[in-house]
Amino acid sequence: MNTDLPPEPTRDTELWRGPGWVRRAGLVTMPAQTWNSIRLVPLVRDEPIEGLRLDRRVYDEPSIVDVGDRTHYLSYIPHAFVARWEGDGDGTTASYGTRLLARDDKGIAPAGLPIRVRRRMARRLAGDRLRFLPLHLAVEGYLALHFGGPQIAWDEWSRRALASGLSPREESAYLGASVAGLADALRLFEIHPGQCGVLVYVADALASAFVVPHPDDYRALHPTLVEDLFGELVYQYGRLWLPVPDLAEPIDATAVGSLPDLRAEAERRIRGWADFHDELMAEEVFDRPGRSELVQRMRDVRLYRFLPSFTPGRPNHIGEEIIVGAGDGQRLAYLKTFRLSETQIRRGHLLTRLAAHDWRLADTAAALGVGEAALALRLQRAGFGYLLRQDVLDHYRASARRRRPSRR
Repeated sequence: MNTDLPPEPTRDTELWRGPGWVRRAGLVTMPAQTWNSIRLVPLVRDEPIEGLRLDRRVYDEPSIVDVGDRTHYLSYIPHAFVARWEGDGDGTTASYGTRLLARDDKGIAPAGLPIRVRRRMARRLAGDRLRFLPLHLAVEGYLALHFGGPQIAWDEWSRRALASGLSPREESAYLGASVAGLADALRLFEIHPGQCGVLVYVADALASAFVVPHPDDYRALHPTLVEDLFGELVYQYGRLWLPVPDLAEPIDATAVGSLPDLRAEAERRIRGWADFHDELMAEEVFDRPGRSELVQRMRDVRLYRFLPSFTPGRPNHIGEEIIVGAGDGQRLAYLKTFRLSETQIRRGHLLTRLAAHDWRLADTAAALGVGEAALALRLQRAGFGYLLRQDVLDHYRASARRRRPSRR
């Protein structure tokens, strides 16, 4: 992925969060199915969100997205999602399966290079429809993080950093088809009645969460997970090809003396399983002092993308979500997340700390508890060495060498 993006958005929106979010979203966690290192945990809705439906729009060419201000996002984008609001929500217009809609963008295809230029990551279409690029909307938000670079021309920063910021900014990701075992698991696993989402684990690391409004939408979009983006950690875990253990808690035979006792024990196991994943999701994905940005609004439907706290050494997910309703009546209609690699977390951590201290190296280094030379070398290892003037970077390298203990 390669991108030229505008500075990060300034509007933050605080959303409902915390333990118990799965139940408040009207979702129920069902028993997992495993295939070697892949564990899929189904999410079933108590009641589908009838009024909002998702369609898939297939793209055949690589895409360049014009995100405004003469900046562009370049990536392989296999499809878009189109959210359709169907009126009073009585469910009468719900159809089985996803309809492949006609393209809404006019493309530009240079000779010998079939590339389509699209307008915006998310935009309103005719009627009550909203088209957005799944996961790429979230990735753009990550790449745009403090994209403008230093706001004050401190002596340490290069002319390129002051003139162009972090442009171009790029990150690597893997298609789900490259994650060993994922395609087989999606093909073989049962789809539960009423299933509207799934948690994807690879070697018991939460790789992604996916939620849609209606079971028909999920049945149609379930195979598209092999076209999703996954981070390097998830890809490497898939290569381990290690069978994951069964996490189900056994029934306490001493507590079973009748059929009602057996039913009570089975319900206890189901509640325990749901509580486990509820807490895990709240901790890994939604327990974050990060930021959420309102991207588009359609009636009482709101599309957000979010960033994590960029805390090194713990899971960090970026993602996007659609919330329907307001106040106590709001519901999670759509969710898709991407787990960042440790390298990507460190990059986000460095950029947020620099921005918090007005891009002053001395102040940022003091806040991190390291020397200026150590911070400069961290920036270089993170791929941001071009932001520093070459003579400044050479000076910090020499300082680090002088402080390194000699070997005898």
